[in-house]
Amino acid sequence: MTLGGMITAAFSGKISALVGRRQTMWISDVCCIFGWLAVAYAHDILLLNIGRLFLGFGVGLISYVVPVYIAEITPKTFRGGFSYSNQLLQCLGISLMFFIGIFFHWRTLALLSAIPSASQVICLFFIPESPRWLAMYGRDQELEVTLKRLRGENSGILEEAAEIRETVEISRKESRSGIRDLFHIGNAHSLIIGLGLMLLQQFCGSAAISAYAARIFDKAGFPSDVGTTILAVILIPQSIVVMLTVDRWGRRPLLMISSIGMCICSFLIGLSYYLQKHGEFQKLCSVMLIVGLVGYVSSFGIGLGGLPWVIMSEVFPLNVKITAGSLVTMSNWFFNWIIIYSFNFMIQWSASGTYFIFCGVSLVTIVFIWTLVPETKGRTLEEIQASLVRLS
Repeated sequence: MTLGGMITAAFSGKISALVGRRQTMWISDVCCIFGWLAVAYAHDILLLNIGRLFLGFGVGLISYVVPVYIAEITPKTFRGGFSYSNQLLQCLGISLMFFIGIFFHWRTLALLSAIPSASQVICLFFIPESPRWLAMYGRDQELEVTLKRLRGENSGILEEAAEIRETVEISRKESRSGIRDLFHIGNAHSLIIGLGLMLLQQFCGSAAISAYAARIFDKAGFPSDVGTTILAVILIPQSIVVMLTVDRWGRRPLLMISSIGMCICSFLIGLSYYLQKHGEFQKLCSVMLIVGLVGYVSSFGIGLGGLPWVIMSEVFPLNVKITAGSLVTMSNWFFNWIIIYSFNFMIQWSASGTYFIFCGVSLVTIVFIWTLVPETKGRTLEEIQASLVRLS
């Protein structure tokens, strides 16, 4: 699945630019439907892996195009909350699978998992294309119709439409969206933010800790099925709170709170393993493990879980958004694979040392956000991108 995600992530920006945001989501849905059906009806390991590969194809596409689409259709005053709704719905899906997974066989679960993708195939007929994508192809009349549909028939959309056209035209004159343009000095700040957040999101250990949460609960003597269900349930109200506050508090404060929480909780988990190894405070160690794990997952969901995708959709100008989006999404999948693959080796080397490393990376993340990541709330995409070019 990770391989499939990396492959389509590399081309996600190009595909969404060529065929549009809606059509890209259609392609993703078809890949996911085929993948789930292949998993559900697999009679050997080959078909099972083919299904997982196609699921990776679908998720690799949609992990890029959904944040971009939401950012491009939403007014600046609500963009953060709407963008974070993507994270909320992911948490709802994960929680739902944890609950119904108790009652159904995994093949039935695979069939049930195909239903959302099939539903979206139908629903996509009723949503508009991205106004900025329409502007890129000179479809001005459709651009205005789409903005009226999104903002309301009585809304004044002429100024917004003119601003979108102007930005697209400037981007077209300045560059022809290639890999060289991405590494132009004017895009350096945006690129550092996008790649840096994705790298730190994964190198903080988020994927590994989530994947091996059951093992950590077992180590603490706590029922793993109950523990993982608690984690899934916690994410839902937490995501709702973030969705409602991200446009009031801003991206930076939430990212800072998230990183500080992950730093403290990684240290707690590492300390508990260290004390266990030396045979000290055994009961306290179990409590520290559970508190550290629940606190880590909660802290991750507050900011670093979803906000890097929100910021990625905001900081890149249109002329490099295709290449940049593909590079950042592919990098996220690649960093994810590195951490999950190396985690077992790291744990064998030193369980406490592994979590102390994650604690150190979280500390670096705090410094990175404080010094380099700008606040983007309440600003149009054009204003954000213009300010970053000046800073570069």
